[in-house]
Amino acid sequence: MNWIDDFKSPEISQKILSQIKKFDFPYTFMEVCGTHTVSILKSGIRSLLPKNIKHISGPGCPVCVTSQGDCDLAVEAASIPNVCITTFGDMLKVPGSKSNLAQARSEGKHVEIVYGPLDALNYAVQNPKVQVIFLGIGFETTAPTVAATIKKAKEKNINNFSVLSFHKVIPPALDALLSTNPKIDGFIYPGHVSTVIGINPYKEVLKKFNKGGVIAGFEPVDILSAVLELLKMKQTNQPNVINNYSRAVRDEGNINAIRFIDEVFKVEDAEWRGMGTIPNSGLGLKDEYKDFCAKTKFGLKSKKSSDPPGCRCGEVLQGLIEPYQCPLFGKACTPIKPVGPCMVSSEGSCAAHYKYGKV
Repeated sequence: MNWIDDFKSPEISQKILSQIKKFDFPYTFMEVCGTHTVSILKSGIRSLLPKNIKHISGPGCPVCVTSQGDCDLAVEAASIPNVCITTFGDMLKVPGSKSNLAQARSEGKHVEIVYGPLDALNYAVQNPKVQVIFLGIGFETTAPTVAATIKKAKEKNINNFSVLSFHKVIPPALDALLSTNPKIDGFIYPGHVSTVIGINPYKEVLKKFNKGGVIAGFEPVDILSAVLELLKMKQTNQPNVINNYSRAVRDEGNINAIRFIDEVFKVEDAEWRGMGTIPNSGLGLKDEYKDFCAKTKFGLKSKKSSDPPGCRCGEVLQGLIEPYQCPLFGKACTPIKPVGPCMVSSEGSCAAHYKYGKV
């Protein structure tokens, strides 16, 4: 048996679950990673936890937290003559106030799906007469590759390539979450993001709110072990930041990836869908790379906007309500015809509950 199979073992999972059931106090934990959301629901962990332990999903899907105003900005950019928008496929159906990129493409706008920023740069090289804009979507996980691509574009003087950065960083969002939802007792921290940033950024949240968390992998044993560690913290009243995913996450993070981010990007305020503007939670391009900033190149300005009528994605993202408590869930809003972004992405809370939940 491959050693990685141990993290999927039903026998080990049951042993951990039996330990979890020994804790009788109420506890609410939040995961802030879309992959964790899917894993928790798909594996049935949520339904196996005792009733005193409540799981809620946070803003762990970068597509879901991209604001409606930013989606409007992407559609506006697609309308600029001689511009090609390159993006990940799951951004196509994310709704703006009046349209989305899929509709823009159906109307003849130039929108291409790519697997990553380097594909977008290569497209720009192959089509030198077209202005190629890559949508920078994601957390600290994707930001290093975008930064490296921008550096390469500058080194090779590829002037028909730019980035519309909607990148966001996780720790300031945790601060905002605890400010609006103090019922959260602890976090399962994202595994992918943590491979880049390590454990230190989470210690600021611990220091300010005295609430800890566990960095976890994505298999059932990973997640159940993280829940067990959270409960032990609560019982001993010793909150901490624990790296329970050491096979992939170093405490110091990925120093080279962090260096790429720090060289190309600067921290700035960013609007999160349903959560408003969170200070120092976004990444914009530094002045020395302004030639590759689509906002600067094309005079694009960020827009403020509200969610569609009836959509409660903002409350879902903050863990204030369950997806099924939204009046549109499973009725007007389904994965086939999503109204809100939490139903668009396969890692969105609403899409995961729709596919794997019992409601």
